Amino acid sequence: MTGARSTRFPFAMTALLLIWGLTRLALLLFVAKVYVFPGPDVTSDVSVIYHGWYEVLQDGRFPLHDVTWQYPPAASLAILSPALLPFLDYAHAFFVLAFVADLLVFGLLLYAGSRSGKSVRGAWVWMIGVPLLGPTVYARYDVMVTAVAVAALLAGSRHPRVMGFLTGFGAMVKVWPVLLLLGAVRKRAWAWAAGTATGVAAVFFATMPGAFAFLTFQRDRGTEVESLGSLVFHVARHHGWNGRVLLNYGSVEFVGPYVDVVSTAALVLTGLAFGWLILWRLCAKRFLSHTLADAAFVAVLMFTATSRVISPQYLVWIVGIAAVCLCFRASRMVLPVLLALVACFVTVLEFPTWFGDVVGSTDLGITLLVLRNGLLVAAAVLAGRELWRSTVSRPAPELPAQAARAKETLASS
Repeated sequence: MTGARSTRFPFAMTALLLIWGLTRLALLLFVAKVYVFPGPDVTSDVSVIYHGWYEVLQDGRFPLHDVTWQYPPAASLAILSPALLPFLDYAHAFFVLAFVADLLVFGLLLYAGSRSGKSVRGAWVWMIGVPLLGPTVYARYDVMVTAVAVAALLAGSRHPRVMGFLTGFGAMVKVWPVLLLLGAVRKRAWAWAAGTATGVAAVFFATMPGAFAFLTFQRDRGTEVESLGSLVFHVARHHGWNGRVLLNYGSVEFVGPYVDVVSTAALVLTGLAFGWLILWRLCAKRFLSHTLADAAFVAVLMFTATSRVISPQYLVWIVGIAAVCLCFRASRMVLPVLLALVACFVTVLEFPTWFGDVVGSTDLGITLLVLRNGLLVAAAVLAGRELWRSTVSRPAPELPAQAARAKETLASS
């Protein structure tokens, strides 16, 4: 029995490493255009938009006249990072650094999975989820932010100061990592996150004017064609709605009658999701080893599903947090994680493969959006229910020592 177990484990690890290597090689070949991935070129954001920002940021200023700059000030560090590889052109240096971030996440998950009470399931989730999203993962800086978020969650309960520092820094790169604090119970994590975010913000505010102009650009965004609310207009176009699809504020959005109403409705849904999360935090009675990751997973799912914009790279966040959840053997988020992985596969079909059908509101495009967004909503609902059951309504399991004392008490009475 021992011999069988010892041979099975190395085989599983070998398979995991081999598949990771092959899938990442494929992604690098696609972004390097050795092979052409179907659909529009996903690398243009790096070679055109990111590179344009890079030229401006090098001069010590933000691209304030470009409404596509909609990120917190520390995002500039990700855009400037290809300078670390001066022997490569900008785009290829960026792709290599995205690969390194992917490798870092994979290594962290493998290391965490080898510890007591943990599992390598998380590494499998990351290994599978990233290639399911296609080359978009390496053509956006979201994989870098996700690496910071994964490191923060894994530091979590053992090193709250480290978690707080990484979370605060991550929030200054792309805001959403602040959601990781939802399940944090140690004040040190919150204090370090606030201190780090404040310090980073102060440095950029003092040295680079316009560091927070992105807030105005975000406020003015509409309903993006891949979001949950966009389904209203995709269907309405077949029934006489006279709006248009335009490249607006850096994404393809609907413009026309009632768009502002649907955008407002999306904000209301996000507000309701936030209210539920606050209610959960107030009612939670038990914070188990995996609760921190589970709560972050629920929060990211809810905010993504209800957002006015659901860009394909947002799924990278979900995959990263989902992987951390399944690093814990006790986590019961398996079904929501599986739904999220299927959503990743449908996402690569709607963008970039058949993005023309999505923009054109064809039957195929609408079907793909219904499937992808429906999967995200279902995953959010199921994950939220499980989080509530495990921390609020379900009785806490008795420890062996507690059970023994209970039996002795009953026997003596």
